Amino acid sequence: MAGAALALTACAAPATLSTSDDRIQVITTTGLLADLVRNVGGDRVSVASLVPDQADPHSYEPSLRDIRNVVYADVAFSNYLLLEQQAIIKALDANLPGDVPNISLAEGAVKYAAEIIPLVENVALDTIWLGMRVRGTGEQYGAGRASDVYLSGTAVDGPGDLVAYLTESFGDPAFYVDSTDGFDAADGYRDDTATLPPDAHTHMSWAFTEPGVYRLTMRASLAASPDERPVGLGEQTFTFAVGVDPYSVPDLADADVLNAGHADVTVDIDTGELYLLVDPHGDDHAHSEVLDPASTVIEVPNKALHDVPADEGFRFLGRPGDQIFQLPQAVLGRHVHGEIDPHLWQNVRNAISYVELMRDALIDVDPDGARAYRDNATRYIGELEELDRYVRDTVAGIPESRRHLITTHDAFGYLGAAYDVRISGFVTPNPATEPSLADRRKLAETIRNLDIPAVFLEPNLLARSSTLTEVAEDLGVDVCAIYGDTFDDEVTTYVEMMRFNAESLHTCLSEPAGRDE
Repeated sequence: MAGAALALTACAAPATLSTSDDRIQVITTTGLLADLVRNVGGDRVSVASLVPDQADPHSYEPSLRDIRNVVYADVAFSNYLLLEQQAIIKALDANLPGDVPNISLAEGAVKYAAEIIPLVENVALDTIWLGMRVRGTGEQYGAGRASDVYLSGTAVDGPGDLVAYLTESFGDPAFYVDSTDGFDAADGYRDDTATLPPDAHTHMSWAFTEPGVYRLTMRASLAASPDERPVGLGEQTFTFAVGVDPYSVPDLADADVLNAGHADVTVDIDTGELYLLVDPHGDDHAHSEVLDPASTVIEVPNKALHDVPADEGFRFLGRPGDQIFQLPQAVLGRHVHGEIDPHLWQNVRNAISYVELMRDALIDVDPDGARAYRDNATRYIGELEELDRYVRDTVAGIPESRRHLITTHDAFGYLGAAYDVRISGFVTPNPATEPSLADRRKLAETIRNLDIPAVFLEPNLLARSSTLTEVAEDLGVDVCAIYGDTFDDEVTTYVEMMRFNAESLHTCLSEPAGRDE
């Protein structure tokens, strides 16, 4: 009977909001936020989340059921700071009644003493890491977080084909620019367009089939809301020297050569300009430099040669084993983000700030429940303060020399900063191709040199983890679980998640690595 009850619980249908329910109807973007709200709201609230457990908030696409729940909500909570997939934010903002509070917790929690840290992207690549970025707010156009900025490839001049794409969470490519099938002005270059929200950045790969000089023309436009026609912004041509001397490009003999660090093809939606924005060290946003594409050459050197993977998903690059030139994506999966790390809850003190903001928001919506919300929040904050001490004490029990976290997902910066854990590595700088021997060697050397006894994987991201698990097996180190964005059948609450993470770190890192010499 107990087993049957557990099975029924695990298979329960997602929560549904309703106008016939006397409780306050709350919609959240993730199950983690839903758990926090339930602890604050108690019996006075009914809570549903858009992203189901075990799904990835960075890539989940809302269903019709999700949108129906949004329509009936009395208050909405998202994390934002570009954590959630843009489709989730659009579903929320477009369908939520106009008089319903729509609260971005990561931004709002700063007023409640939440601590934020920059999203560091220093990945030690030996070629330029080139993404796309939107700068500015577009306030003069009425833009907001649900607006769309379009960066469209309109023409490529070069000796071969150019494909700009990203590798999503489970290895499938999504295309931004693809010259192999031409460019169609009649449909607004729909198949050669990257769509980003304001003040966002995305990682991507750039592949070239032949050596030589390529010139890519791009234009930008802004749709402030779904029912408005896009406003044209600027247009610019970007030059790539692929496998050839970048200083010998015709008409660009005195050009700046961009060949290292982190840069983005950038549109400024306040000025309408397109340019290259360069962060020399990948995380040095304070010293970003703007380069004019008309006098800049982006170098794609011969060391950027890669074999086309055997995976059928990469046939667009050629036959398996064919060589292409490629600038790497550098970060696993779809990863559109801003400048601030959005995973605030990995520091329990920040989760307390979320709870305080939720308490006050629920009181505003339901003043009659003020006492219940305050009492619930006080009780739960006490539980979270105890949790914070537990995580801190548990991690402190790990010898300092062994507090190194290697995983597949950049979601643990706050955990590292708050509890003195060093984020020491990730799988490979280029998930779009099979990891090279050099990639595997670097990872193995990191594990060996730091005497790391275990690596960590999120249970919902196992599909990305083959290289890490293979290297760990080769070195005889453990593979342990850690939770980042979502729950599953084993871990169902925020308190359970943080306790599990602390205990997993302690258990797996406290003992010396058991490698065979």
